[in-house]
Amino acid sequence: MKDDPRPAPPPADPRTPRPPRLDFDLNDFSAPQPQPAECEPQRPPPLQPELRAEGAPTPAPTPAPRPRRSPARPRRAHKPGWWVLGAAVLAGLLYLSWAQVPVRQVVVSGNTHLAADEVRRLAGLPAGESPFGWLYYGRWKAKGLLTSPWIASAEVTRQFPDTVRIQVNERQPLARWRRTGQPELLLAEDGTALPIRPGVTAGNLAMLPVISGWGPERLSEALRLTRALSRYTVQSVTYTPSGLSAQTASGTAWGGDLETFVKYAGSIGMYPNKQIHIYPWG
Repeated sequence: MKDDPRPAPPPADPRTPRPPRLDFDLNDFSAPQPQPAECEPQRPPPLQPELRAEGAPTPAPTPAPRPRRSPARPRRAHKPGWWVLGAAVLAGLLYLSWAQVPVRQVVVSGNTHLAADEVRRLAGLPAGESPFGWLYYGRWKAKGLLTSPWIASAEVTRQFPDTVRIQVNERQPLARWRRTGQPELLLAEDGTALPIRPGVTAGNLAMLPVISGWGPERLSEALRLTRALSRYTVQSVTYTPSGLSAQTASGTAWGGDLETFVKYAGSIGMYPNKQIHIYPWG
C-alpha cells in the first residue's frame, strides 16, 4: 500500500465548532423537505370556481339570520277596584242629588200662547210638582223646547237650592192660512206654520187676517203685503196668478206686482171705500 502524498490534516481543535451533520445524502433527491416554522400563519386554500351546468338557475343567496327578539312582557291585568269605587261614588252622587238636594219648583215665564204645563212637557220635566234630582235634568232634556214651532228660543237656568227657571220666546201669529180641504193654520211673520192643538191658546183668531189663494204658491208675497197693510186694518189677502188683492176696512185694492203694490199702498187711505187698481206705471 502506497503512502498518500497529501499532507495529513491538522489535529482538530476542541474549541472550534463543528459543522452541522447532515442526516441524508446530498445525492439523494427523495429526502424529506424541511417543514415550515410553526409561527408562520396558515393561508386558506384558494377558492375553486363553482361549476354549474349551462342554463341552470342561479341559487338564491342564503338570508342572514335575524336577531332574536326579547319575549314581550305580559300585560298587567287591571284590578276591578277602581271601577267599583267609581261606580260607588256615582251612585252616591245620584242619591244625594235626588234625595238631599232635589228640585222642587219650576218657574215658566215668557209664555203667552203655550200653557205652563205644555212648556214643562216640552222641556222634559215631570208632570205636576213632583221633585226630581239635579243630575236628572240638563241641557239634553231642555232641547225638546225647540221642537215646538211656537217657541223661537228658550233659556233654561238652574237656581240653587231647588228651582229651575224656563224663559221662552214665542212666535206671534200674523195671519190665518186658509187652505181648501185642509185644517186652518196660523202663520208667524217669518212664515212658520203654527198648529192649533190642546195646550195652545191662539187668542182672538177673528182679529187675524185671512190669507188664501190658488195657482202657484205666493205665500211669502202675501205675508209681506199683510205686514205692509197692517196699519190699514187689513182683513184678507188673496193671491192669484194675475196678482194680489187686499180687503181692508176702508176698501179693496188690487195689484199685479208686489213691489208696486207696496210702493203705492198709501193710496188706500187717500181713496176710502173705493176699489183701487195699482198698475206698474202707478
